[in-house]
Amino acid sequence: MAEANKCGCGRSPSGKCIGWHGLSEDDYQKRLAAYQARQAEKATKAA
Repeated sequence: MAEANKCGCGRSPSGKCIGWHGLSEDDYQKRLAAYQARQAEKATKAA
């Protein structure tokens, strides 16, 4: 069952499918940048 959640397209930063396989390259880059910014913010708050 856990295998079904794996990302086959390689676009998911978490390794689990989050539906990014259908995004254009431009939309993918924008979402990836936003994701990375959120992760950096979380890391800053946790420190």
